Amino acid sequence: MSTPVSYFEQMYAADPDPWSFESRWYDARKHTLTVAALTRRRYRSAFEPGCSTGMLTARLAERCDTLLAVDAVPAAARTAAERVAAHPHVTVGTAQLPHEWPEGTFDLVVLSELGYYFDDTDLRTLIERAAGALEPGGELVAVHWRWPVTEHARSGDDVHAALAEAPGLERLARHEEADFILEVFTAGPARSVAQREGLA
Repeated sequence: MSTPVSYFEQMYAADPDPWSFESRWYDARKHTLTVAALTRRRYRSAFEPGCSTGMLTARLAERCDTLLAVDAVPAAARTAAERVAAHPHVTVGTAQLPHEWPEGTFDLVVLSELGYYFDDTDLRTLIERAAGALEPGGELVAVHWRWPVTEHARSGDDVHAALAEAPGLERLARHEEADFILEVFTAGPARSVAQREGLA
């Protein structure tokens, strides 16, 4: 069974920043690395499901012409919307994933600390919808915690193993630490930054 929304609602009711994203160096560094891993200078249209309080959203906003960020918990979405209020090209809303997926296509989808909350069926749907929403040459960035967590349906490693097996996705980059895995996949032939710029 996927983690129920009530679990997250209770966490945000007890603390508006339940994972301490605003104060921990670990998360600030991880968000910096996540944005640094993006292989394109700029993206036309990006989607960030499970945006939480918008700390990563604010960083992504600097690299995107338009950005849609959603969270299942209204309180989290409100905090994220306040954080990016100075960016009119960013839209923040609520959605319960993977079933309430937005229409349209994107050249960037970001799955940050999300996949391990889903059971097998919902994770498969999440990956299928994320991959299916990518434009040709679009990128899917995934980053997940690796240590065991009781509330997680699976490990971060399992999420990335499923992404690696997904049809239509090719890995562009992988960064692995004891704490998390960060990977970039593309919908189309994998060409490095140097290859795209004619250097290799």
